[in-house]
Amino acid sequence: MTSLIKFHARIFWVFVFTIYLADVIRASEALPNVIFILGDDIGYGDFGCYGATKIKTPNVDALAREGLRFTDAHSSAATCTPTRYALMTGQYAFRNPMGSHILPGDAPLSIKPVTLTLPGVFKKAGYATGIVGKWHLGLGDAEGQQNWNGEIKPGPLEVGFDFSFIIPATGDRVPCVFVEGHRVINLDPADPIKVDYKNCLPGHANMVQGIGRIGAMTGGKQALWKDDEIASTLTGEAVKFIRENQKRPFFLYLATHDIHVPRMPAKKFRGASQAGIRGDAVEQFDGCVGEILKTLNDLKLAQNTLVMVGSDNGGILDFGDTVERDGDEKSNNGHAFNGVLRGTKGTPYEGGTRVPFIAKWLGKIKPGTSDELICSIDLLATCATLVGQELPPEAAPDSFNMFPVLRGKKLAKPVRDHLVEDSRRKAIRQGFWKYISPGKGKGAKSENSQAELYNLEKDISEKHNLANSEPGKTKELAALLERVMQESRTRLE
Repeated sequence: MTSLIKFHARIFWVFVFTIYLADVIRASEALPNVIFILGDDIGYGDFGCYGATKIKTPNVDALAREGLRFTDAHSSAATCTPTRYALMTGQYAFRNPMGSHILPGDAPLSIKPVTLTLPGVFKKAGYATGIVGKWHLGLGDAEGQQNWNGEIKPGPLEVGFDFSFIIPATGDRVPCVFVEGHRVINLDPADPIKVDYKNCLPGHANMVQGIGRIGAMTGGKQALWKDDEIASTLTGEAVKFIRENQKRPFFLYLATHDIHVPRMPAKKFRGASQAGIRGDAVEQFDGCVGEILKTLNDLKLAQNTLVMVGSDNGGILDFGDTVERDGDEKSNNGHAFNGVLRGTKGTPYEGGTRVPFIAKWLGKIKPGTSDELICSIDLLATCATLVGQELPPEAAPDSFNMFPVLRGKKLAKPVRDHLVEDSRRKAIRQGFWKYISPGKGKGAKSENSQAELYNLEKDISEKHNLANSEPGKTKELAALLERVMQESRTRLE
């Protein structure tokens, strides 16, 4: 009798374990892997699927054919740090002085470690979380006090990431080294790194490996990256993260260096495009996307992985160390890197923040095109819904849930009633109307000193300022912008 009881008990626990295992498998299948690939300075017109003819981007174009391509997607700001801050926190960067401007390479961490971040949402849902690439949100507790020769923290690991392999700031800012976890990789203790942003020449006048950088750096020669190998190094680390976490849900934030200056594409991409060195860098970015997609296919993960591709701000042509190396008007060969949009990176016009954005999730996102007004700041609230995490009221104050849009739901009204486009001159979108606040230009006739109003439905290139002919709408949107700037949140739920 005892042996019979033990036998039945074993059968019972096998049954219980089988049920549990089935639940785990179902849960794993229900939680998709998520990869967000963020390009740097890639413009609205830089991909073939957005009209480029002198640059070949077959991998991004394939992603667009199989996914949802957005025509009115935006970065939250016209420059990098504010966009990346908003992406991580779901909060407009202008609400936090530390995240509201382009940071030097020795800035402290701009995100408080207690903040619920985009990777933090995934981590709460049981995901492995990783960042590979450009960080540019500060490291450490105080400006200029990072221990580049020891532990460098707080940083990405303190705000929601399990794995971190980063460029601390930008390719044209020191230190020119990779940081994995809390330490510079390949550092020789006998050759310590020193970084100085106060006692150095201005602009791109400080040479490291023969290339002008912002900020001065000495030491760390063994740890210096090779500029023409940055893309392959980052892609390799991203592939490694996917392979090592293929058995569990993962979130990968791959923030590429391309196509920020210094533009130093690998030899196989040099001369590949018809748009000079800048176009070659775009094609290298596309190659990176291709490697990620190939890895997903090889590991049979493509079916259950949401892949998104975007950019941190609009495109710009020549602002690097040398225009001959980084691209100029002549080498650009007429390529419309921001399409028909007016303005570039750093400006309040659509060319400053309207960017390519594509989302693919086989069987879950219907291929097509969407003209919904969305922003990278919305990823936090959207992904929280995706993984079943309820946001606390104080979290992600400006992030809107775009999950219904991704799933193709028919909505009675747009998810976003308005969107601030952040630059030195603040702008606000509401439907097809766009208002740009007056700047601090000198003289009453200075364009920057005047408010601007555009009807983007009729004037996508922002050629006709309607501020004087539509005073009512101008006043209405000016008041809306002021209210948003003064309030602490725009997300209502």
